[in-house]
Amino acid sequence: MFRVFPSFYITRLATATISGHRAWRLSVKQDRIKENMVRGKTQMKRIENAASRQVTFSKRRNGLLKKAFELSVLCDAEVALIIFSTRGKLYEFSSASMSKTIERYEKREKDNTGINNKLAAVDQNTQNVKEDAQSMAKKIELLENSKQKLLGNGLEPCSLNELNQLETNLERSLSRIRERKNLLFRQQIEKLKQEEKRLEEENANLRQTCGMKPSPWSTSTEEETMEVETELFIGPPERRRIQNP
Repeated sequence: MFRVFPSFYITRLATATISGHRAWRLSVKQDRIKENMVRGKTQMKRIENAASRQVTFSKRRNGLLKKAFELSVLCDAEVALIIFSTRGKLYEFSSASMSKTIERYEKREKDNTGINNKLAAVDQNTQNVKEDAQSMAKKIELLENSKQKLLGNGLEPCSLNELNQLETNLERSLSRIRERKNLLFRQQIEKLKQEEKRLEEENANLRQTCGMKPSPWSTSTEEETMEVETELFIGPPERRRIQNP
């Protein structure tokens, strides 16, 4: 026989069942939150317990393989995954041929290495150009300062030794300039003498052709030649004592 319960008793029983179910769901939700909080506090370091380390390796290995498979299927990507355990056991996954994927990787890595080497060479050349430009700028600045000092400008910061050295350099330069100038003068005089000799020979030939007497004012190359020698002295003038009568 079936037992008949009152309606209010059935209502209370249903309410209690619903409340218990809600409490259970809330408890599960709290447990998941606590689990996530514990996972978030996991320290990234080697697990000392061998059993725990092996369990963690198995779980994460399977998750990683699953993620690699999903990535290759969902995104149509070429994925290759290689895992070696602490015991040396190999786990691998490849959406295509593993050898072809590795070959493709090595080729791409080689190309990247070549590009990186070229970029490094360009950077090195750029650095060398910058250093050369800086060195050249310093040399130009030094030459400009020396030029201004030779012109008598910017002598205020110069010491006595620097002024003496500058004076010595100027005297040496002036001596070389005068030597070069005298050499050019002598070469020009020699050319004029050769030209004069040639003209005299042409004049004599013309007079002889026309039956005229030689010119009385013609001179030979070996007569009435005079060379003027000059002595140059660079330095302050000599002081002479004036004797009082």
